[in-house]
Amino acid sequence: MDSTVQQSWENFLNPDLMRHRLISASIYIAGYESLKDAIIDRIRYFFWNGFDQTGDKIDPEYQSSVLSRNKSPLYASLDWLKHMNAIDNEDIASFDRIKNCRNVLAHRLFATLSSEGLPSNFEKCFHEMVSLLRKVEVWWIKEVEITTDPDFDGQEIDEDDIQPGRVLGLQLLCDIALGDAERSRLYFDEFQRRAGTDNLHDVAIGIGDTSLEQQ
Repeated sequence: MDSTVQQSWENFLNPDLMRHRLISASIYIAGYESLKDAIIDRIRYFFWNGFDQTGDKIDPEYQSSVLSRNKSPLYASLDWLKHMNAIDNEDIASFDRIKNCRNVLAHRLFATLSSEGLPSNFEKCFHEMVSLLRKVEVWWIKEVEITTDPDFDGQEIDEDDIQPGRVLGLQLLCDIALGDAERSRLYFDEFQRRAGTDNLHDVAIGIGDTSLEQQ
């Protein structure tokens, strides 16, 4: 058997190697989808005016202000975020790298996992993805949600104190799926400990706090 073919099969059949690669690739793809939703759906919902018998009612300004910027709703949304000073050109370049890495994982999964391994820029792109996701989510929370909530009137909000749910969710996935035995069970054990006495909202907040404490 050709040595390259043999090595590919050894990699593919090695559960320790394959499990880590497959889980890592799956989490990356899930994180990319979360980032894409944060970019597109946040804006679309901002222009949402309820619904009628035909479905969602979207303000016509969504077409003129957002979708008209690019044939791709994704890149139109990125350009709108740039126009709003939520992101910059470096962030868009970072997104391109993130997307290209995702495409390799999604379209060449077998070859990537069995022979090539994870892309050489996988770790860098993953960190860029988390950073961009946090930047977009924090901008929406600080510039839209907080400014329209009278409970925050007169308060100074430190961006470092904002913990977006999407980012925490990605952190949980990484810890549960890729953490060591103790860390992977941390949140399940914490959930069980709190569930009997707290309501579900408080349980979720508590688990999020636990995630931050472990960083």
